[in-house]
Amino acid sequence: METRIIDKKLDVLRDKLLLLGGTTEKAVYLAMRSLTERDSELAQKVIKDDKIINKMELEIDQLSVQILALQQPAAHDLRFVISVAKITPVLERIADHAANIAEAALVLNNEPQITPYVELPKMAEIAGEMLQSALDAFTSEDAEASKAVIKRDKDIDKAYNRVFDKLLSLMLDNPAVTTGAAHLLFVAKHLERIGDYVKDICEMNVYLTEAAFIKHKKRK
Repeated sequence: METRIIDKKLDVLRDKLLLLGGTTEKAVYLAMRSLTERDSELAQKVIKDDKIINKMELEIDQLSVQILALQQPAAHDLRFVISVAKITPVLERIADHAANIAEAALVLNNEPQITPYVELPKMAEIAGEMLQSALDAFTSEDAEASKAVIKRDKDIDKAYNRVFDKLLSLMLDNPAVTTGAAHLLFVAKHLERIGDYVKDICEMNVYLTEAAFIKHKKRK
């Protein structure tokens, strides 16, 4: 009977985490849409809905503590709860970055567009795909899929470097666009950080599956 009780609670915990992940993924997508489509109303919605994500985080935290205190999980179940407890705040931070992108959109949407946003949507697309794949890997407990997602972060880093160089050149050539270019740099940095956070999620996926920490593992 006890096993069945904890299994049900773990299933609820998994579902709540995946719902948070999906909501976070949507926030990033909508934040970028608010920028590329110059939709300030949508940007306001992303910022407002961040409170919903914060509430979801608290619910997961409470359930995780309850399971640890009352069910006393062991071995794999314990790693699962620990993984959820560590992944949850990471997802909340990703959502914070989405809200920050939306806030930047509110500023940029009121100014003339200084440069095409080609690289930024590309970075957001990669970040969104990485997040979705990371959540899928968590569900299936697929360590190899998680490691593959980690490698994709290099694509975001390369795109960020291109954006940085381009915007820096624009600011040097035309100081009048400095404010707008700086906000775009912030957007690019938020997307780059989202990629880093997805890596953190994948590292916890590997811990869940293989009981091994790879975060600070040196490459041979």
